[in-house]
Amino acid sequence: MSNHTYQFTSESVSAGHPDKVADQISDAILDAYLAQDPDAKVACECLITTQKLLIAGEVTSTATVDAIAIAQQVLERLGYNNDAVGFNWHTAHIENIIHAQSPEIHNSVIDGGAGDQGIMFGHACSDTADYNPLAITLSHQIVRKLHALRELQFLPWLRPDAKAQVTVTYDDHGPVSVDKVVVSTQHDESIDQPTLRSAIIHHVLEPLLRDWIKIKQPEYIINPSGSFLIGGPHGDTGLTGRKIVVDTYGGSCPHGGGAFSGKDPSKVDRSAAYAARYIAKHLVAAGVVRKCNVQLSYAIGLAEPTSIHIESFGTHRCDLKLLERTIYALFPVQPNVIIEAFGLKRPIYLPTATYGHFSDNNYPWEVLDAAKVKALRAISGVNYVG
Repeated sequence: MSNHTYQFTSESVSAGHPDKVADQISDAILDAYLAQDPDAKVACECLITTQKLLIAGEVTSTATVDAIAIAQQVLERLGYNNDAVGFNWHTAHIENIIHAQSPEIHNSVIDGGAGDQGIMFGHACSDTADYNPLAITLSHQIVRKLHALRELQFLPWLRPDAKAQVTVTYDDHGPVSVDKVVVSTQHDESIDQPTLRSAIIHHVLEPLLRDWIKIKQPEYIINPSGSFLIGGPHGDTGLTGRKIVVDTYGGSCPHGGGAFSGKDPSKVDRSAAYAARYIAKHLVAAGVVRKCNVQLSYAIGLAEPTSIHIESFGTHRCDLKLLERTIYALFPVQPNVIIEAFGLKRPIYLPTATYGHFSDNNYPWEVLDAAKVKALRAISGVNYVG
């Protein structure tokens, strides 16, 4: 029987992409509130465009936070400090219109209920050592490398705004080859496109794709529109929460629609998505599935999920209904339990605003619990080797 093959593509964006700038400012403000007041209720969103930044949202907290100063610090760190790069925080108009949270929403979470209704998804697969899909993993690595080379001034002509897109061929057993790589990176006037292309391939793509190049030489598409001088918020307005597919699994998994950045953990858009990923990762690590999506759903003010569903894509090695029942007993699924299990009332969120919320094994929802893995194998009867 022949193997079914198909291609799948994911993208990522740099820390200097306008949408990611907005995400980082939102999460930096959230962290500032949590540093003073772990019980702060925060929903902070930003819009950034040509020399204008609007900070909005709802907050209930005892903390005193200078949101404008925090935004300026983020912009300085990203290099948005002169007109040429697409934003200059020194001269920009920055406005803060954050106001108090609705008392109805505030009261709904006092006893541990979900901060809103909604559906959240988690995904894991055996593509990579960290159980993430290969296409999004490589896309993150490419834009992260671009950012590092710019910060180090190794490629001094790079500017903050960049995107990467990777196409992978799969068969029934997993990734077969990396077929195409698209990179679009902002740059200054000092570099011509042939030199830029050569530098990106030599210093970014070849080191990251070394093992895959041995299998098949990918096609490289570098700055396909030509020069990319005008970027950042001047080239494209940025909004908090607009890169939710980049934040998660690159399209390998459905998304409930809720963004993460700027939201405290009482919002299940964020905390339950972390829990769903935690569950999915353990299921794959235990060998009971090779690939899966986990869906959790909630009603505002209620602590218990309204449903739990596992989609295994036919890779499960035991009864899925048994696994779904096991989740309630073995994993944190109520909002307050999730928050306590992962220590989510701490100021830990700014790093998550770039290169994916599921790309760093130091995040608490990414850390495997050996006891849970062992329990899953015992409950499911799987004798896992590998």
